[in-house]
Amino acid sequence: MFGGLPVDRVDTQAVISVLEPIWKEKPETADRVRGRIEAVLNFAATRGHRPAGDNPARWAGHLEHTFKKRKAKERVHHAAIPYTELPEFMAALRGIDGASARAFEFTILNAMRTSEVLGARWEEFDLKERVWTVPAERMKAEREHRVPLSEAAYDIVESMAAIRTGEFVFPGSKPGRPLGHSALRERLKGLRRGITPHGMRSAFSDWCAERTAFSGEVREMALAHVIPNKAEAAYRRGDLFDKRRQLMDAWARYCMATPAARVVGLRG
Repeated sequence: MFGGLPVDRVDTQAVISVLEPIWKEKPETADRVRGRIEAVLNFAATRGHRPAGDNPARWAGHLEHTFKKRKAKERVHHAAIPYTELPEFMAALRGIDGASARAFEFTILNAMRTSEVLGARWEEFDLKERVWTVPAERMKAEREHRVPLSEAAYDIVESMAAIRTGEFVFPGSKPGRPLGHSALRERLKGLRRGITPHGMRSAFSDWCAERTAFSGEVREMALAHVIPNKAEAAYRRGDLFDKRRQLMDAWARYCMATPAARVVGLRG
């Protein structure tokens, strides 16, 4: 470290001595540290505390020859079950008792992320209006999300209310704690290997696109995706709640149907 070294004596070797121990194990952290050292030394130079000129912490043409940045990881897609197999999967899931099975079923019916479901609290639900409002701090997009509960989703909440033990809708084995992610993974592993809970959102998206006339806009709102176009996002004030209720009702009917009754009405 060179915390006690005068700023005008910090050279390339001093910078390397700080970065080298952490570069391989924590490259992102190391690169942030390098950037901050560079900024501090630039500031010191502009104030006359060190000679102006090449910064020993600069990357281009300098430290890039000593340290190698990792290539950005390719996006990994979560393994998903084909939506055509979901009715049989859901039938098997309904035959299993326990909070993990109900939480998994609820996750699929609402096309939500598992973290949003596992953290669900009773105070978030308006059972009279059949609406689940997830607060912004629990959403990936950091924006409040209203979820219209289908009949099947509502029934799950009602069943959990009958055995309510605390603030969480899907309680874990430890008092005051929600069900853990590992419980859902283990439940899924017992039913079918090679897919993930998050992959169920992909199945929902495929079903929307291939089997219904609901617009992509309604589908994306149901998935609580962020609108990438900032100009479009600024003008879109509503959350298409009524259309999303129709969509989630149709999705629930599909998921809960027997193989001989998988016809879903096309509505937009």
